[in-house]
Amino acid sequence: MRFVLSRCCFLLVVVFCSLSAHPGSIRLATYNLNNYLVMDRHVAAVWRPSYPKPEADKAIVRQVIKQALPDILAVQEIGTLPFLEELRADLAQAGVHYPYAIHLAAVDQLRHVAVLSKLAPTAVVKHNDLDFKYQNGRKRVKRGMLELSFERSGGSVFKLFVVHLKSRWTDVKADPESQQRRSREAEACRNRIIERSYDLGVTDFMVVGDFNDHPASATLRRFYRKGDFNIGALVPASDSRGEQWTYFYNKQVVYSLVDGFIVSGPLMPDVVAGDGHIVDFPGVLQGSDHRLVYIDLTEPVLETTD
Repeated sequence: MRFVLSRCCFLLVVVFCSLSAHPGSIRLATYNLNNYLVMDRHVAAVWRPSYPKPEADKAIVRQVIKQALPDILAVQEIGTLPFLEELRADLAQAGVHYPYAIHLAAVDQLRHVAVLSKLAPTAVVKHNDLDFKYQNGRKRVKRGMLELSFERSGGSVFKLFVVHLKSRWTDVKADPESQQRRSREAEACRNRIIERSYDLGVTDFMVVGDFNDHPASATLRRFYRKGDFNIGALVPASDSRGEQWTYFYNKQVVYSLVDGFIVSGPLMPDVVAGDGHIVDFPGVLQGSDHRLVYIDLTEPVLETTD
C-alpha cells in the first residue's frame, strides 16, 4: 500500500511539473467559462430561472485554471465585474493569486471578456466602439475587444487582444449560423488590431479567445492576413492524447477547435516549441463545454557586458 501511495504521489508530481511554466517564460491561457453568470438554465434536469453557475461547475473551472497556472488568463462568458471578482477571490483561496483584473463591458450585457493577470499591464484599452456594416444597417462587435500591453525583459512590449466573436445561433435567415456577421466582427477587430500594432510600430502581439469558428474559416482568415499583408498565424495546440478540439457541442455531439492563439509573425519564434496545450482530465467538461488552451512565451535573454 505504501508503494502504491508513493507511486501515485510521484505521478501527481510529474503531472503538475509538466503543466508548470517553461523556465524563463510567461504562460498565457484562454478559457471560455460557459456562462459564469446568472441565467435561466437546467440544473440536475430541473429548469432554474435566474440561476447562477452551479458551485460544482465552478470548482471544476478553478481546478482547470489551477492545473494550467497561467500568468495571464483571458476569459470569455464571464458575467459582470462582481463575477470576475468572485472568481479571482475563489482562486486566491485555492492558492492562485491574480493581483490584476480587467473587465470589458460591451453591447452584450450578459457575457463579457476579461483578463486576470499576475503581471501588471502597462496599458489597457477597451474597444467597445467597433462596428461594421451588416444587412441593411450597422452593428457593433457584440463583446468588444480588450487590448492589454505588457513589458518584457529588456523593455520590449507585446500586446494581447482578447475577443469572443458572435456565436452560430441566429434568427437572421439571410445569414445562416451567423457566418457573415462573425466574419464582419473579425474584420472590424482585425482592422483595429493593425491600427494598434503594426501602424504604431508594435510587431509583437497575439489575438486570443473564442473565435466560434474553425481554423480554415473565413472568420479566422481575417486575422491571418489582409490582402497581401501577413498578420499572424494560429498556434497549433493539442491535449495529452494529441487531440486538438477545444469545444464540445453536446446537442449534436460535435467536437471542434474554436479557441486559441493567433500570434504575429515576429512573435511566433518566442512561442515555446511552436505549439500550445489543451488541459484535459476526467470531468473537465463539467466545468465548461470549452477546454482551456495555453502557450508559453519565452522571455528575451538580456545581453550582459563584461
